[in-house]
Amino acid sequence: MTGNEFEKGFAFSYADSINYAPQAVVSKQILKKDTGNISLFAFDKNEGLSEHTAPFDALVHIVEGKADIILGGKSHILESGQCIIMPANLPHALKAVEAFKMVLTMIKQ
Repeated sequence: MTGNEFEKGFAFSYADSINYAPQAVVSKQILKKDTGNISLFAFDKNEGLSEHTAPFDALVHIVEGKADIILGGKSHILESGQCIIMPANLPHALKAVEAFKMVLTMIKQ
């Protein structure tokens, strides 16, 4: 990894590229472009992000563990290998049912 992005041209594993921190949410930028971002997150158990909105659609891919993704007040329990699209402008929140890692891909218009 160089600067704020992962180094291009080298293989990596999502799960091995980020570590959990006690009672915290850790994030790393994989790619950041004007057209969108790809970020990697590690949530310790019971950690989360409070309800908020984003102006763009975003894809959440659970790499390991189990998360509660709340979209417009509706709970979605996702496990390793599952994905969900969070629609633009819809209030959403995330909570770690158990420690989990995820990739967030946000596409801007």
